[in-house]
Amino acid sequence: MVSTKSDASVRDRLLAAANELFYEEGIHAVGIDRVLERAQVAKASLYSTFGSKDDLVRAYLEARHERRRKRVNAALAKHADPRARILAVYDVLGEVAREPNYRGCAFVNASAEGMRGEGKAKRVCEDTRAWLRGLFTSLATELGARDPERLGSRLTLLYDGATVGASMDGRETAAAEARELADELITASLRP
Repeated sequence: MVSTKSDASVRDRLLAAANELFYEEGIHAVGIDRVLERAQVAKASLYSTFGSKDDLVRAYLEARHERRRKRVNAALAKHADPRARILAVYDVLGEVAREPNYRGCAFVNASAEGMRGEGKAKRVCEDTRAWLRGLFTSLATELGARDPERLGSRLTLLYDGATVGASMDGRETAAAEARELADELITASLRP
């Protein structure tokens, strides 16, 4: 089937199809033909737009990271207090975990599928992790924590645990519980 839509539309349809299928079923479980069928584009369109499935996977992960970053930054912008800003990250996680199609963190899922050893997708996963850890460390610095890097690392681990708990156990309260624990970590990090 030859697409008559613009290149941007083809790109958007391919990314939308990849996002749905890769997130719902897994990157390795979904063949490129299923993505093409869902997007209703020809195989040549995939290769002219992305070059390969690996490049489509990279673009899918980059798009998910960008959506996460925008959502978190919007939540952060609502607060001036560093403590409230840190806790807002867990509030966003809670919102995401309550969405009906929530299947955990796309980056954890990709890493679990073996993306860690692959170039482009691995870099996106690593960049996303670095962004989250850097965000928490930066917020911990704003907060005046004794050891911002340590607090940032702990907040990241807590976030990871809530993500996995919400996904694997179906615990809608995981993010709220992580938020409570984050608040306790923050208090402990400010003691002399």
